[in-house]
Amino acid sequence: MPIEFDYPLAAEISRNVDAALTEDVGAGDLTASLVPGDRSVKATVICREAGVLCGTAWFDACVARLDPSAKVTWHAADGERIGANQLLCEITGNGRALLTAERSALNFLQLLSAVASKARIYADAITGTKAQVVDTRKTLPGLRIAQKFAVRCGGGGNHRLALWDAILIKENHIHAAGGIAQAMAAAKTVAEQAKDRCKFIQIEVESLDELKQALEAGAKMILLDNFSLEMMREAAVINAGRAILEASGNVTLETIRGIAETGVDRISVGALTKDVKALDLSMRFVN
Repeated sequence: MPIEFDYPLAAEISRNVDAALTEDVGAGDLTASLVPGDRSVKATVICREAGVLCGTAWFDACVARLDPSAKVTWHAADGERIGANQLLCEITGNGRALLTAERSALNFLQLLSAVASKARIYADAITGTKAQVVDTRKTLPGLRIAQKFAVRCGGGGNHRLALWDAILIKENHIHAAGGIAQAMAAAKTVAEQAKDRCKFIQIEVESLDELKQALEAGAKMILLDNFSLEMMREAAVINAGRAILEASGNVTLETIRGIAETGVDRISVGALTKDVKALDLSMRFVN
């Protein structure tokens, strides 16, 4: 089944691939020139470790940009679990083009599969609870949308995309506005003025007293910043379903299950996109 994602990808993939090939190819691939220009080749991509596949469209776009007639046949789809030594795809096309596209295509596939794989691990860790693991804005510059798509492929959810599509009121905003009630009132005005793009208002709280103030001010999404497990459990009782509660701060694979069991609705994890190790993939030419 196609992965549900709220942001149109076609233009973003094109932009990402343009940037990658401009960076890597520049004025031309000198080494690929060693191969006769009319030689057609076959290649395969193999996964060397288990994970979750993501980035096939970026891979395809890199290949197609250099050889529009090339054919890529996938044996797995975005969001599917993949195993060590599994054949992911077969490619036929111009030898020079595939050699030039190889690194950029694999870079996208390795990075995005790594993000999807990590999201899957965290999502699996809280199976059976009502909580959902979500990403943050701690992404690689220029690849945020791609990485957030990868999080969805791994079974996670997306927080706001950027500063322009939602309001997240943090400690400094509250201080500058004069308090939680004042910040919430101002946020509602801004959200109404930008209702064509503002998806939600969320406010960060650092204590149970601030949680109560936020609820009294009409908050519907509240971020519990660095709460202890005991405080989270009490927050869930105080909240009584009035707002979506999100836990944030120092979340690890070892702690996320306990956090989910406190009754929060969401758990944001920056590590999904900023602390990833590329999945080990390999492209080889075959006879």
